Amino acid sequence: VKNVLEETQIDPHLLEIELTESMIIDSLEATIAKMDELRALGIRMSIDDFGTGYSSLSYLKRLPFSTLKIDRSFVRDILVDQDDAVMVETMISMASIFNMNVIAEGVETIEQFEFLERHRCRYFQGYLCSKPVQVNVFEELLMHDVQSCSSHS
Repeated sequence: VKNVLEETQIDPHLLEIELTESMIIDSLEATIAKMDELRALGIRMSIDDFGTGYSSLSYLKRLPFSTLKIDRSFVRDILVDQDDAVMVETMISMASIFNMNVIAEGVETIEQFEFLERHRCRYFQGYLCSKPVQVNVFEELLMHDVQSCSSHS
């Protein structure tokens, strides 16, 4: 990673590496050391699919994550399953305490979005915005959104 940064001159603050819980568990101490090296370069890290594996609150305390990604399996039923709603609210609160951003995965409805927004989750992924598209289609969608936003300011 260090060599690629040097070769490409990419600003490391623009990069974020996603790790899943299962990647971390295998050799926790070695993972912490590597993550600390990457963070020292300015790279941010996120924990993906939080809550689906062997979640340990000590990960949030010991590992230098900047973002917690809530797995879609919790988001899917937040409007109909009180347990999922409480879990998501708790994850958002914990992340806030640790000064982490939160990304909710699998947001497909405006009602899910509104629930997350009410609970201070500012970022999300999911089909609510768009299904996966080719790069050229994404660029067109992005340009359209930027133009429509600037015309309303």
